[in-house]
Amino acid sequence: MAPKTGADTAGVPAETQMLLLEKTGNGVEDTVYALMLPVLDGDFRASLQGSPENELQFCFESGDPDVQTMDAVDAVFVNSGDNPFKLMKESIKILSKIKGTFSHIESKETPANLDWFGWCTWDAFYKAVNPVGIEEGLQSLREGGAPPRFLIIDDGWQQIVNEFKEVDGALLEETVFAERLVDLKENDKFRGEACKNLGDLVKKIKETHGVKYVYAWHALLGYWGGVCTSSDVMEKYNPKLVYPVQSPGDVANLRDVAMDSLEKYGVGIIDPEKIYEFYNDQHSYLSSVGVDGVKVDVQNVMETLGHGFGGRVALTRKYQHALEESIARNFKGNNLICCMSHSSDHIYSALKSAVARASEDFMPREPTLQTLHIANVAFNSLLLGEIFIPDWDMFQSKHETAEFHGAARALSGGGVYVSDKPGVHDFNVLKKLVLPDGSILRARYAGRPTRDCLFNDPVMDGKSLLKIWNLNNLSAAVGVFNCQGAGNWTWLVEEISHVPTAVNITGHLSPSDVESLEEITGDEWNGETAVYAFNSCSLSRLQKHQSLELSLVTMTCEIYTISPIQVRFLSTPCLHLLRLYGCVGFILVNGARESLPVNLKKTFVEPRLLHILTETVIFAPGLRWGCSVRATWTAQHVQLWWRTRQYHRHS
Repeated sequence: MAPKTGADTAGVPAETQMLLLEKTGNGVEDTVYALMLPVLDGDFRASLQGSPENELQFCFESGDPDVQTMDAVDAVFVNSGDNPFKLMKESIKILSKIKGTFSHIESKETPANLDWFGWCTWDAFYKAVNPVGIEEGLQSLREGGAPPRFLIIDDGWQQIVNEFKEVDGALLEETVFAERLVDLKENDKFRGEACKNLGDLVKKIKETHGVKYVYAWHALLGYWGGVCTSSDVMEKYNPKLVYPVQSPGDVANLRDVAMDSLEKYGVGIIDPEKIYEFYNDQHSYLSSVGVDGVKVDVQNVMETLGHGFGGRVALTRKYQHALEESIARNFKGNNLICCMSHSSDHIYSALKSAVARASEDFMPREPTLQTLHIANVAFNSLLLGEIFIPDWDMFQSKHETAEFHGAARALSGGGVYVSDKPGVHDFNVLKKLVLPDGSILRARYAGRPTRDCLFNDPVMDGKSLLKIWNLNNLSAAVGVFNCQGAGNWTWLVEEISHVPTAVNITGHLSPSDVESLEEITGDEWNGETAVYAFNSCSLSRLQKHQSLELSLVTMTCEIYTISPIQVRFLSTPCLHLLRLYGCVGFILVNGARESLPVNLKKTFVEPRLLHILTETVIFAPGLRWGCSVRATWTAQHVQLWWRTRQYHRHS
């Protein structure tokens, strides 16, 4: 899923799953927003698309030629309001009650691992993950002062088979995504001298390295190519080989190498009536060896397998609900990460799933995809953030874009985890995100673009900065990113060569960029704020609607902490006690002290810290649309984070 913006209906791409319209007036107070959400209607799924005639169309599909209808009663939800974020939230809550097939994020259990720093094995080893490497990675991070308390053992631990070994080398490379699962237990790499079995490894890393939560990766169908239909272990689940059929909407936007491979070589699918039994067997085994949860990948394949199973919606819902029931039975704390799950079939079938990846993978070897990743996760979180806690994926701390990615993760409101190779870390980056005990500080909501960025293209228009806002319990934060000049959107089907260029862009930052700032201010607040820029170490005093100017070059960013100023008159003993328990502080930092007005130097300020979508009708001139198509960074503030963290734990 990726964003696109425009001003005419013809530009709305196929497979649009959210359409937000803006009608501007004489001022902010006159601006009106309309939201269109194509949803699930019975066994059918709707999406929006534009036409050459500049008309808005919706596409209605089941994914099974035998499942047809002449009626589309509740296919598209339409709502309007003057605040796009409240509009989104209210609409999803209304829809969840009407449909009953999914839930708003506020009614879901939040997995506890999200509050702890994590390490994922994927980019560190890819499929070569092994027990020795896992221990080396955990040890090097722990010794450097960023101890992971959350571990994902990614792809590479399962017993799989490639049934196409007799073909030539070139063809064999095509079949990698068609490999299939043959057993529920770990492969031989996890049974040997380094560890007796998976349970032995999990026990060891928890006891030796202080890891609190261990997740294991698996695909929704077991593995990328499903399960091996000739496996004795899989026989009980009545598997059969089927061939995916991609919808015209999917291939209109982007060809996917994995789906093309599966379409050619087939998928071993489990009988839908046996899918809960499969998940329960897999998860009960993992739980018995100490694994605490799972990351379930390749969920998008379900939208291509509806033929003969009652359609894609019915099949997806059967699998999704079976998965959630198995998670609830076998793991504590709703410990599930959904991945490759952006089709509306999955989004509107998520009753319990609370965490979902918000974009394509972080790809360290692809320099042109780094800025796209940040823009993509922020815009996708507009929709996903009302149903899930968006997972902005791992990154690598010793990478040329580490500061860029790290700053975004601090604003994401989701988990923070890396995929560093053992011994290859930048602890200057990690210590801006990770507290000494391995915990992190998460913001209150999903990080999303500020209102003035919603209808701009922060990747390709050559002039717009991306601003991402969030709230904390006691403060607000806005991250400003220059994503221009480094890449093209991946939804461009035609091949376009791109030469990265450095672009310097000037923009503005205002406390009013933060939505719902009144949630963290008292009734007596007069609109005055202290705004601290982490990288430049500058401190400004701004009224809510004032702004400051900033300039950034490509692939650079700045994070601003916005603290509402409220004066308190306390006796000296009271101040001493409050300081002792980390409850208060003064906004006086190195490099900013001299620039403060005298009266602000004497003002006591509560520390407000950074815990740290399509065819449309042009209603009137000025209408714009946007759609979704399928750190604190200084030592002084890290210390202040820690003191406040201690206070909250005792309160």
